Amino acid sequence: MTDRILKCHPGIGPVVEGRALVADDNFSARYDLDRIKGVFSRPQHKLAGQSYVDVILVLNTAKGGVASAWMLYEMKSRRIAPKAILFNAANTILVQGAALAEMAMCDRFADGDVTKLIKTGERLRVDPEQGQVTVLQDA
Repeated sequence: MTDRILKCHPGIGPVVEGRALVADDNFSARYDLDRIKGVFSRPQHKLAGQSYVDVILVLNTAKGGVASAWMLYEMKSRRIAPKAILFNAANTILVQGAALAEMAMCDRFADGDVTKLIKTGERLRVDPEQGQVTVLQDA
C-alpha cells in the first residue's frame, strides 16, 4: 500500500503527524469540550467522552466565535490540545485562534467531505503550507 495524498486549501500552522479522530459533527471549543480533562463533554456530540489531546481532529465545520478562538490558545498553552484540526469548512475567527495558538488547521478538501475521506485511527501528516494531508500507511 502507498500513502494517500489529500489536497486542501493552504492552511496555517506547523507540519504535524498524528492519529486521526473523526466525526461528521461540528466543533465548538467552548461548548463541546471539557478543557480541563481534555475530552469531548457535550453528550450530544458524536465524540462525547473521547480525548482530543494530541490527535488530529477531523470534523465538519467550526462553530462559535471569539471565545472558541481564544480557547485554542489556552488549550495549547496548557498542553491539552489537538495537534491539528481539519475541517470541511473553517470559520475565520477559529482560523485566527489557531494562528494565535500556532496550531495546524486546514479546510476545503478537493476530493470531498474530509470526514468521509479519513477514518479514526489513521496516521496523518498535515502540511498546511502545501495544502496537503497525507494518510500514511503503517509499516
